[in-house]
Amino acid sequence: MLQEKIAKEAPAPDWREYVVPQCWDSFTPEDHAVWDLLFARQVELLGTRVVSAFFDGIDLLKLSHPGIPDVDGLNRILEPRTGWRTIAVPGLVPDDIFFAMLSERVFPVGNFIRAREQLDYLEAPDCFHDMFGHIPMLAHHDFAAMVEHVGRLGSAAIEANEGHRVARIYWHSVEFGLASEHGELKILGAGLASSFGESHFSLESAEVERLPFSVERAVNTPYRHDAFQPRYLVSESLERTIAEVLALTLERLLAL
Repeated sequence: MLQEKIAKEAPAPDWREYVVPQCWDSFTPEDHAVWDLLFARQVELLGTRVVSAFFDGIDLLKLSHPGIPDVDGLNRILEPRTGWRTIAVPGLVPDDIFFAMLSERVFPVGNFIRAREQLDYLEAPDCFHDMFGHIPMLAHHDFAAMVEHVGRLGSAAIEANEGHRVARIYWHSVEFGLASEHGELKILGAGLASSFGESHFSLESAEVERLPFSVERAVNTPYRHDAFQPRYLVSESLERTIAEVLALTLERLLAL
């Protein structure tokens, strides 16, 4: 298979060079207060607007404990459950490094948190976006397997100079996807779950398109990283999207 051939000829980038200490003891009382404010606000907002697996993950990982979680404590719960672990990074990492991390069930978490004046918008993802938005879903085995598969596909696609195809799949599912659950429109993606403004916008605005999710549509749908999305892809169900992404091969991806 092409994917296997690429994997053998091109070793994955060394993501370990991007790892830094979280320096949890350096977070100030104000930093922890900002986390608590963001957490309480998002939990109240999301209510029944997010897929049920999200709050299940919050409970499983004990993320409702006050203050910014430390990665070691989080990993003591997460890693035995799904094999995923979190590591601290200073900010955004390049796509090749990011996909290499995902392929090894490693999720990068910013070692900083936004200021109180930045509650509603932050250009670079901080630890609240990463830990509150992403990690709860990684406590679920099927979703965790899907994200690992996206990482492997992403690494192979980058070697074929087509990394943007997998970036779009990730964006329209893991990051900014919506999903139907029990006949209701729900938030799925971490970018929406952790955003006060866009979580409202994605579900309620009459100004955006909401189109059925498929990997083909995701691959061919550009996205915005500097503004609210002009369109969202809606999974028929979380389980259906997981199955579709897990079935995707590099050969089919490159043919889309």
